[in-house]
Amino acid sequence: MLRLWKLKQHLPLPGSRHIHSTVSNNAAAAGSSSASSEVAPKWTPNSIRTGLIARKRGMTAMWDDHGARVPVTVLQVENCQVTANIKTVRPDQTEYHAVQVAASDRPAKTTTAQMLGHFRKAGVAPKRIVKEFPVTPDAHVPVGTTLSAIHFVPGQFVDVISKSIGKGFQGTMKRWNFKGLRASHGVSVSHRSAGAIGAHQDPGRVWPGKKMAGRMGGERTTTQNLTVVRVDTSLDLIFVKGCVPGVDDAFVMIRDAKKKMNQEAQANHAQGNFHKILPKNVDGLPFPAGTVELAKQLPPVIVAPSKRRSPFVPIE
Repeated sequence: MLRLWKLKQHLPLPGSRHIHSTVSNNAAAAGSSSASSEVAPKWTPNSIRTGLIARKRGMTAMWDDHGARVPVTVLQVENCQVTANIKTVRPDQTEYHAVQVAASDRPAKTTTAQMLGHFRKAGVAPKRIVKEFPVTPDAHVPVGTTLSAIHFVPGQFVDVISKSIGKGFQGTMKRWNFKGLRASHGVSVSHRSAGAIGAHQDPGRVWPGKKMAGRMGGERTTTQNLTVVRVDTSLDLIFVKGCVPGVDDAFVMIRDAKKKMNQEAQANHAQGNFHKILPKNVDGLPFPAGTVELAKQLPPVIVAPSKRRSPFVPIE
């Protein structure tokens, strides 16, 4: 497990943005931390880890130990590396911490000179996509670290963020699930119409935000609380239960579920329900991140255990 390194303490100005992206400083800090008596950092209910950038490869099916079919989406991590650690001081003197990650190598000739310099400073190859994930101050990851699919533990919950599939211009029944007008009596060639959209002379206009026909899809969408059912570290594959937004081969962002992992963990910890901090059969999370070095120490394929009760046995 990676060890927490100490960042140099400066007096930042309000609104200033600091990017810690020097490989030499992080390498020296990692060496000093191993020589010191500090213990490896562990995940706490108040910790927020970084996420990963993956590619959606499509959907398939799996069968658990009871023979129940489980639809899953296959997400592949393509050489996802840390390119910067960000610290920003807000006007109210609170601090914003984030980890910047990049994924999917690209040719240097198709990369802008500005981004080439940024990747060169971080010591990584040019990437196609760069994103940052807000974290807690104890969850920074050394620049240049290569993240693995083992970052997420089978059995935990994740949120997947991506751009949904564009549907084009759609009517109110498809876009907003309107019931539509009557299918027979009293309606002439207006069965799928939206109906009335306004009032009388007062207010004399259509209220802003009125649900009407328009362009559907093609926007940032988050699917929450998906279960990780399997992790393949040899191919860097993450199998999540259910569907995720986006077309095949689209970039998606995966993070720990805000509700079922972060908020529930904090609430159960405050109430003393220590056995409910993490989901069942999950003892801990790789902290501050799951790396390729950690993946080499574990089996190549890890599958979440099936539910104790078979879905085919009736409940008495």
